[in-house]
Amino acid sequence: MAKTEVILTHNIVGLGGESDNVRVAAGYARNYLYPQGLAVPVTSANKRQLEALKQRRAEREAHEFNTMSELAKGISKLICVIKVKTGEEGKLFGAVTAGMIADELKHQFDIALDKKKIQLEHSIRAVGEFEVPLNLHAEVKSTLKVRVESTTPIAAPVAGTVEEKPHSEKRGHRGDIVAPTTEELKAKPKAAKAEKAAKAPKAEKKAKAE
Repeated sequence: MAKTEVILTHNIVGLGGESDNVRVAAGYARNYLYPQGLAVPVTSANKRQLEALKQRRAEREAHEFNTMSELAKGISKLICVIKVKTGEEGKLFGAVTAGMIADELKHQFDIALDKKKIQLEHSIRAVGEFEVPLNLHAEVKSTLKVRVESTTPIAAPVAGTVEEKPHSEKRGHRGDIVAPTTEELKAKPKAAKAEKAAKAPKAEKKAKAE
């Protein structure tokens, strides 16, 4: 496949930035880069544009660096809250992804951030707070605090069995068995002696009569 040299006039991901001199397929340059104004052929006249392109690139990169540096300072103080449904033991139905975090940043703080800049190694699958690293620029790093909260209502604890209070010991209640008091125990022998003494004269009278 024939190759040709071109000078990029715009930043193209995976290919280069403006003012870069790169080799590409001739058909790609002819059918896409040139018609879109993304590159120009390498000629003596076009080479004279390099200084202007380099200056424009330097200004753009400086602006991006300053913008991302300011964003890094502000975003490190924020807490991005993401509400999710959970099951037993706080387990999420699904997971929190970089795309969800980017959407919430836009919704909560009006910060437009490419999800590719959110360096989430693994999706978040539990409630709690997490420090998520951000790659805002080649020279600018930061972290974002993400708080994952559950929207699932907490089940009310099951009421325990009400402990039955013991009946108070009151004499005279039908069916109650009441232990005799000390005075009652002492009085029983005396009552037995008195009853025996009362029966004795009757027994003697009956014997005489016979």
